[in-house]
Amino acid sequence: MKVLLITLITHLPDPVTGRRRSTTERFRQVVDNAVLAEELGFDGYGVGERHERPFISSSPPVVLSHIAARTSTIRLFTAVTTLSLLDPVRAYEDYATLDHLSGGRLDLIIGKGNGAAQAQLFHVTPEDQWARNREGYELFRRLWREEKVTWSGRFRPPLVDAETWPRPLQQPIRVWHGSATSRESVDLAARYGDPIFSANVTNPIEPYAELIRYYRERWVHYGHDPADALVGAGTAGFYAARTSQEAVETYRPIFDARVAAFRKVGVRPVFESLEDAIERSSILVGSPPQIIEKVLRYHERFGHEVIHLQADSDGLTDKQHRQTLELFQTEIAPALRRAIPSRPLHRVVRHQRLS
Repeated sequence: MKVLLITLITHLPDPVTGRRRSTTERFRQVVDNAVLAEELGFDGYGVGERHERPFISSSPPVVLSHIAARTSTIRLFTAVTTLSLLDPVRAYEDYATLDHLSGGRLDLIIGKGNGAAQAQLFHVTPEDQWARNREGYELFRRLWREEKVTWSGRFRPPLVDAETWPRPLQQPIRVWHGSATSRESVDLAARYGDPIFSANVTNPIEPYAELIRYYRERWVHYGHDPADALVGAGTAGFYAARTSQEAVETYRPIFDARVAAFRKVGVRPVFESLEDAIERSSILVGSPPQIIEKVLRYHERFGHEVIHLQADSDGLTDKQHRQTLELFQTEIAPALRRAIPSRPLHRVVRHQRLS
């Protein structure tokens, strides 16, 4: 199993201390966490894209470029690139440049994005966001693969023998399709022979397992070898300690503050207690043996080879944050890697040409 750390770069007060870092401090923390992730041996580090409060992750290519300059081996992920909002030509130029600056360490996770405010900024409606996401991806993948592109679609001006520079370093790049609930996104991934990354954050396991089952069904429908399907899955939170009692005691104020924040804005949490979340959600809080057992239990339903943990300290002290990541890498990750074989993240399978 491969393990990524991912941040959406939320900019909120610390749920325990109430202190809010400055914007500059928050960006520095994100970059420092990526350096730490490489130091501890994590396989990848992902930066999300959002265009509304409380996030400051509106420009992942810029953040990832800085991380690329501070690291040398860790894979760099977008989580997710919102192609429904972006001009695919401009997105291509940014990420082809980043591909070179990172030495070919870039992976993309794409998706339509969430949130009404960001859709309003880019004049995207709920009725057309899926079509925009699909069209944007289909043009993006052609731009990445072809030196000259002639194309026409609904949402941007047509192209005639268009050249885009620089040409990318990786040919082709691996693109994952991120999805929380959408059959449209996993069908698009299956059609093109791409992997999916299930959000697996908000709800119990069942809807995510059903979406992954549908992905595998559509994968075969489009003529791909079932053995080539590749799945990643997220987690709703993480804290490991030597004993479950210590883990729960440390993480409870963080979880309770999160629930209180939801209630303050009128959102009823799906899991109202930490014990309920540990039992029914993907949150990983407990001792190393408990966390290993839970990941293996989810793997029985998902068949996933890649998992992500939250990159941010999220209420932990810097010391606690480092200690729990170290514990994951020394006692949890080795057991997961033995139990769940996974393909290298850098290997890209050539896709079948679609008629």
